Amino acid sequence: MSRISVRGFAVASATAVTAVGSVVGVASGSVAQNNDAEATASEATLLADIPVGQQAQVQTMSLAQQADAQAIAADAGARKDAEEAARKAAAETAIAKKEAAEKAAKEAKERAEAKAAAASRSAARDASSFPALSSYSVGQIQAMARQMVPSGQFQCFSNIVDHESSWNYRAVNPSSGAYGLFQALPGSKMESAGSDWRSNPATQIKWGLNYMDSRYGSPCEAWSFWQANHWY
Repeated sequence: MSRISVRGFAVASATAVTAVGSVVGVASGSVAQNNDAEATASEATLLADIPVGQQAQVQTMSLAQQADAQAIAADAGARKDAEEAARKAAAETAIAKKEAAEKAAKEAKERAEAKAAAASRSAARDASSFPALSSYSVGQIQAMARQMVPSGQFQCFSNIVDHESSWNYRAVNPSSGAYGLFQALPGSKMESAGSDWRSNPATQIKWGLNYMDSRYGSPCEAWSFWQANHWY
């Protein structure tokens, strides 16, 4: 290799190192400026040893290598940014899909529960389907309730009646005047379910079930409230 080409290669190499060092120094906050100064001084010394006619060619080669080094650094940064953006987009897509699946499952569950509740209500007997009697035993009243209250809600319904009246459809609270299986206050509120509310437990059951459904959503929701507050 000739003296000129050796020197040219040295200059180009020094210049390329200077370019890369500048990029790294800026990113890391290092002493890049000192390195640049040293490399520039070295370059100037090398150029002085090369005939004037060849210096322009050597400098052109140096600038080309410098541009190549900068392009490589830029490409690496662009690839890194693109990869990070792709990872972020993939994570956001996965989260969105998970949320959509959870929402769909919740809606499907709610539809199934609503369908089951509707089927249970349609199978339940109405208060008017029971013959009127002069009096009723606890067993008869509970049998009515089992036929009127959805099966999955009966135990909660029964728990409330147990605590409110012990299944006595003529129970009266001596201090407040609350009346019946559900201790309605005033008892006349149950007239919305039938004019025989005083003497017909089926009418009271109809009113109590409607009350729990409309105010709490279901007997079990009403029972949860009762447990927390000891009233409903």
